[in-house]
Amino acid sequence: MMKGYHEMQLYLMQHGLALDKQDDPERPLSPAGVDQVRESAAGLRQLRLSFDLIAASPKRRAQQTAALVAEAVRYPYSDILTTEALLPQANPEDVLTQLESEADDSRILLVGHLPLLEALATRLLGGGHVAFEQAGLCLLERTDAAAPACLRYLLTAGHLSRFSAKTS
Repeated sequence: MMKGYHEMQLYLMQHGLALDKQDDPERPLSPAGVDQVRESAAGLRQLRLSFDLIAASPKRRAQQTAALVAEAVRYPYSDILTTEALLPQANPEDVLTQLESEADDSRILLVGHLPLLEALATRLLGGGHVAFEQAGLCLLERTDAAAPACLRYLLTAGHLSRFSAKTS
């Protein structure tokens, strides 16, 4: 068994709604995107999720999303790992290489973009397609590097905000 995959829980999240490139070339989260991610993050908190590592693309919208989630789940903002392996056109194999150094039972949140997140999920599942939604959450569990991961759940931002609303 390959180090880094024994019962590793990989949470994948696409950044929240962003401004159009015409409005801001850096494409930060829009005001609606900030609200969307805050509601999703509150849902994560109500689900009592915690992470051993939060990693994010260097793009501003992914960094903002990771920071809002980190705040909600009480993960130290200064510990967020910024990695180019989570850029939109990155190779999923680069993400997997980075994960090899993580503990076997890690809970890792990866905040990134399409098409990378879809390609990474397809690679981990051994095929198929996962339809991501901005500020939603996908949980894949990997117990063996040679075997496909298991899709535990795929929650939309709407699902997550309802978890938060029901317990507030």
